[in-house]
Amino acid sequence: MTLPMTVPAPGLPARVRIHEVGPRDGLQNEKALVPVAIKAEFIRRLAEAGLTTIEATSFVHPQWVPQLADAEQLMPLIDDVAARLPVLVPNERGLDRALALGAREIAVFASATESFAKANLNRTVDGALEMFEPVVAKAKDAGAAVRGYLSMCFGDPWEGQVPISQTVSVSRRLLDMGCDEISLGDTIGVATPGHVRELLATLNEAGVTNDRLAVHFHDTYGQALANTLAALQHGVTTVDASAGGLGGCPYAKSATGNLATEDLVWMLDGLGIETGVDIGRLTATSVWMARHLGRPSPSRTVRALSQKET
Repeated sequence: MTLPMTVPAPGLPARVRIHEVGPRDGLQNEKALVPVAIKAEFIRRLAEAGLTTIEATSFVHPQWVPQLADAEQLMPLIDDVAARLPVLVPNERGLDRALALGAREIAVFASATESFAKANLNRTVDGALEMFEPVVAKAKDAGAAVRGYLSMCFGDPWEGQVPISQTVSVSRRLLDMGCDEISLGDTIGVATPGHVRELLATLNEAGVTNDRLAVHFHDTYGQALANTLAALQHGVTTVDASAGGLGGCPYAKSATGNLATEDLVWMLDGLGIETGVDIGRLTATSVWMARHLGRPSPSRTVRALSQKET
């Protein structure tokens, strides 16, 4: 395909690493259980499309996320996939299960707000961070890389506006306990570009460098690509996205889909920013998964490209 036409813009990075969250964050809300063989094939196809970091699953209790109860069955099916395969862990028990299956990268999930910490983790913000300290320490001792997800960085459905200083404080505490990277989550999709720039600048002032940061935008208000561009202009080079735009958040009802990986790649291709991702193969993968889920992909790029082929 000759489109999009590549027209670089000044002040942008040469390369972006996409942190693909479709198999975990994308599928976790699906009510109909997706067979483990389909999940493994999904991950394999994503890697073949050029994605180098694919969040595979979560080791939370099956009662909370039944869709991901097959983590133990999934991991051996993907141990030969040529990509980084981080997994989410909620506590030491989940970490032990993940490490026993060969996980080399793990993620913990915290909240910038008290209301979401209570809804998601049934703890205070401080209580959740205290719970994660031994998890992070044990993971680092085992040689695993650790990512810290921070939810509600830009707004909260119960509390409304979230002070930037609050998000910076929790981010700093996650890094201080040993997290290698912080993913700043716009869980309900309310961020706008000026807010993104201000948060990133304030984090930098607090000693958090851009290479320790990732952004995770939801497209609830149609702002995900604009917010991503603002983050790239600021110097962030890791962006979370979900193939086909799958996913939301089970504990925040106003959270709609993640930024679609295809929409992101289309923009980055047009800007001449390298990702290593073949948008044709990625789109075909999302169309394939959409058939298994029984509904079309919400990604505009997937819809446009797949209609062109038919």
